[in-house]
Amino acid sequence: MPEVYGSIIDEQTRCVHYHSNEDIIAIKFRCCGRYYPCYRCHDDHEDHAIIPWGTDEYDAYAILCGVCRRAHTISEYMDTDRCLKCSSKFNEGCKHHHHIYFG
Repeated sequence: MPEVYGSIIDEQTRCVHYHSNEDIIAIKFRCCGRYYPCYRCHDDHEDHAIIPWGTDEYDAYAILCGVCRRAHTISEYMDTDRCLKCSSKFNEGCKHHHHIYFG
């Protein structure tokens, strides 16, 4: 099971920055290969800039469901609003930050 880093407040990967019922994903950051709940957690705990995933890398398993721990490819994540295994709903507001994570 991949380790999730950051300012996590529960076992479903919610963090001090984002902790609604639907804030249940962790993102594997391309720059360091570590899972964080959000870009703010990454910035709080790392000393390097975020490097977004390129559009040619959308087959990478980079999204982790905090409920069942199923890894999703970036493409799978972009094409759904919930986990493909347990059907837990993902926060649609995360789309406002896609430009930070994905090229």
